[in-house]
Amino acid sequence: MDDTYRAHRSACIDEGAEIGDGTSIWHYTHIRGTAKIGRNCHIGQNCYVDVNVKIGDFVKLQNNVSVYECVELEDYVFCGPSSVFTNDLTPRAKFPKGSEGYKKTLVKEGATIGANATIVCGHTIGRNALIAAGAVIIEDIPDYAMFGGVPAKQIGWVCECGQPLDHKFYCSKCETKYYKVKAGLEKEE
Repeated sequence: MDDTYRAHRSACIDEGAEIGDGTSIWHYTHIRGTAKIGRNCHIGQNCYVDVNVKIGDFVKLQNNVSVYECVELEDYVFCGPSSVFTNDLTPRAKFPKGSEGYKKTLVKEGATIGANATIVCGHTIGRNALIAAGAVIIEDIPDYAMFGGVPAKQIGWVCECGQPLDHKFYCSKCETKYYKVKAGLEKEE
């Protein structure tokens, strides 16, 4: 650890955690050893970042976010208050599996996870996807897709800027056009 990031005195940062320049860590947050957090991140109050978690640059975790082992958040991911990631599909206190039994979750660049959303492990959330508040994700999410509900279903498409797209995949806010591909949408150049 070095002193190029800021951490509130109540934060617990275990030896071996790597934290990038310009990152802020707030009250009562626990960062476990072997966690890797990138540059210019904002880790809110009462968050938990487990061992072997990888968090990219410019990521924002609002208050009360739990990011458990085997989760990776790429650059510019936003996690709303009290969103949570799981890592075990069949947990039992009596029969712990350890990391070899956990399922990997990947949240790709620019995705947003709404407040109180639950991301069930073993899935990928696509680039710039938007997960609505309170949603429960139980499947892979395409790039630029908007999902909501319990269990979550696709409710539309969203622009990189966050604006919902019309039926022609056009953003009226930033005037960006998209086209459909297998992985979701791509921006027209």
